[in-house]
Amino acid sequence: MRPGGQPNMQQLMKQAQQMQQQLVDAQAELAETDVTGTSGGGLVTVTMRATGEVSSVKIDPKAVDADDVETLEDLVLAAIHAATGAAAGAKNSRCRVVSSQPRVRAWFRINSMNGAGPHT
Repeated sequence: MRPGGQPNMQQLMKQAQQMQQQLVDAQAELAETDVTGTSGGGLVTVTMRATGEVSSVKIDPKAVDADDVETLEDLVLAAIHAATGAAAGAKNSRCRVVSSQPRVRAWFRINSMNGAGPHT
């Protein structure tokens, strides 16, 4: 901080740019992170990117019963939900690492005092 309690704007801008780059890096990392969800004891497995894009669905032939399609549909849906939960966990974990850094917390604290921080 400068004399009189005013923050150094150049330093704040530099920190904001660093934070922005860290978030871009985190997004790129998440785009390359695969997560899986399974159901039915492994009868159905869904693989997706942490960004939410489903990349594969594997169904064990034991799960296929022409007389009980509804159960298979439920298994696929449950595996998708499990994979989505894993993707959310990966995002939260990565974002927590970025936002836990002291300069990021300070930036949010300073900007929230000025009315420019995140609004929830």
